[in-house]
Amino acid sequence: MNKIAFVAIASLTIAACGTQGNGATGVKALQDSTIKIHDEIMPQIAHFDRDAVKIDSILANLKNLKTTKADLDTNLTRKELSTLKANLESATDHMMDWMKGYNPDSTDVKYFETELQKVSDMKKIFDSVSKESQDKLKNF
Repeated sequence: MNKIAFVAIASLTIAACGTQGNGATGVKALQDSTIKIHDEIMPQIAHFDRDAVKIDSILANLKNLKTTKADLDTNLTRKELSTLKANLESATDHMMDWMKGYNPDSTDVKYFETELQKVSDMKKIFDSVSKESQDKLKNF
C-alpha cells in the first residue's frame, strides 16, 4: 500500500512539475515572440521622427515649392501631409503607451497572448504608416 501511495504521489509531483515547465516554456516563447516583433518595429520610430521633421519643413515652405512645381496643389498637399504627420505621431504614441504598460515579469500565459496580439496589430499599423510615408514623401 505504501508503494502505491508513493508511486501515486511521485506521479502527481512529476506531472505538476511538467505542467509548470510547459507553462513557463509557453510564457517564455510568447514573451520572446512579443519582444522580437517589438524589436522589429521600434527602429521605425526614428524614421517616423525624421519624416515628421521633413513634413514640417515641407509645410513651412509650400509657397516656395509652388514656384518650382507649378502643378502642386498646396491645399491638398497640406491636408495629406498633416494627416500623415498625425499618423506618424499616433503610431509612435501607441508604441510608447504599449511599452509603459508592458510587464515583462508576468508569468501569465494569457497576458502574453494578449500582448503578442497587441504588438502584432501595432506592427501592421507601423508597416502601413511607413508605406504611406514613403509614398507621400517620395516626391519631396
